[in-house]
Amino acid sequence: MTQLRYLNGYPPTIITQVQTLFDQGKLGLWLDKKYPGGHSVQNDKALYQYVSDFKQRYVRNASALSKVMYDNKQNPIKGTLGTNTFVSRVQGGKLKSNNEIRIATLFRDGPEDFLRMIVIHELAHLKEKEHNKAFYQLCCHMEPDYHQLEFDMRLWLNWKELTNKERP
Repeated sequence: MTQLRYLNGYPPTIITQVQTLFDQGKLGLWLDKKYPGGHSVQNDKALYQYVSDFKQRYVRNASALSKVMYDNKQNPIKGTLGTNTFVSRVQGGKLKSNNEIRIATLFRDGPEDFLRMIVIHELAHLKEKEHNKAFYQLCCHMEPDYHQLEFDMRLWLNWKELTNKERP
């Protein structure tokens, strides 16, 4: 039995169902059918615009973004699919703040729904720093299917990792 590392904490019945789909070779087919194709957000400039559009729509009063970029140092194995960094510095007599969002590069080639889910997650951190009830309520306000997308993204990460290990 393979380890489905991104499903830790889920009930054993769910893990067994996913394991069965994977063992039968149906998980990848199901994911491809549910999330066909990629997206056109292929560079940092397009990603900045993509994130800015969501920010303007849902969290326009939050602090400004100084940088949005794909980052190949973001690693799901280490638990980071995206980060939101807020740094304040005193420069001269003024307080300057930089707010950066970095998204794991693997989402450049993934389904647009998963990219959107990660972007919404990181934008929610502009208002709520902790993963608390208010944070997830904001995520669900921005994306009503947030929890389903998060779960499906975890399936996709497991499928991607396990199929890459099996290839020569």
